[in-house]
Amino acid sequence: VCESAKCPNRGECFDRGTATFMILGDVCTRNCTFCAVGKNQPLLPPAAKEPENIALLAKELQLKHVVLTTVTRDDLPDGGAAHFASTVKKIREFCGSEISIEVLISDLQGDWDDLQTILNSKPDILNHNVETIARLYPEVRPMADFNRSLNLLQKAKELSPNILTKSGFMVGLGETDREVIQLLQTLRKADVDIVTIGQYMQPSRQHFTVQRYVDPKTFVYYRKEGEALGFKLIESAPLVRSSYKAERARKFINRLSKEKLEKVN
Repeated sequence: VCESAKCPNRGECFDRGTATFMILGDVCTRNCTFCAVGKNQPLLPPAAKEPENIALLAKELQLKHVVLTTVTRDDLPDGGAAHFASTVKKIREFCGSEISIEVLISDLQGDWDDLQTILNSKPDILNHNVETIARLYPEVRPMADFNRSLNLLQKAKELSPNILTKSGFMVGLGETDREVIQLLQTLRKADVDIVTIGQYMQPSRQHFTVQRYVDPKTFVYYRKEGEALGFKLIESAPLVRSSYKAERARKFINRLSKEKLEKVN
């Protein structure tokens, strides 16, 4: 997805041994007004060979950190949860325990059994993006629900306390700086560990109009406020995207693994 999305950071990520793969096709069942992903097109069933193909590629590229993302598949009974789990397991099978895996999932329509299916595959990081403040959801994410997204992040930590949880959002959609700080506070109260903040860039004239371009100094302010709240990691800059420097979370994964071993011994 790094190439197809023309991500400005893809060269930097590849150099760090990180790549993001979008699974379950390229057609979404939602209609978020900021997103350039295809909509209102025929939906294909999950590709049976996809988990193994991604695992083989991750091994061939000698990746250190893999991010799995997806379109929202409300048409599937489990929202694609089993396919996610299968892909995580295949990567572990082919690449061993040294590789770290992040899953960037949909809200699964609030089905916690499907969330448990994904958590059972033991990804290192569970990411679900809230994308924007609650007030803007009717305009920006009309088929989503802010509280459902927040509940998913809370539930993930409840079901799997040792997992790192992550969320991201854009600025420039009509929010105020005060609302950004309030959102950070809300995410921290939900026990989210990692946050990414980036500038919204309008994909085309048909998409939601950019309301403002945030000064780089303001992104620094967001980061400092987030650090003061106690996030383990916060990336905040105009070109930051959800998977930006995702491998930096590896040090927290390694630390958690070390702490587990110390407890056993």
